Amino acid sequence: MSDNHGNTPAAWTAVVVALAGFVVGGVGLMLDPISYVVFWIGVAIVLLAAVVFVAMDKAGLHQSSH
Repeated sequence: MSDNHGNTPAAWTAVVVALAGFVVGGVGLMLDPISYVVFWIGVAIVLLAAVVFVAMDKAGLHQSSH
């Protein structure tokens, strides 16, 4: 297991982006009538979080600051 336990800029950025995606998707499901377009935009944002994480990892931002 890594010694940083996810406390890196790449991990935190991915979590924030994914959280935003879940919020957007949840709002889409709460609208009356349900907005599947907004929901799927939220899903796309969550998937974007994985892409952001991989890109930041390749840039060296997923390493401990020690």
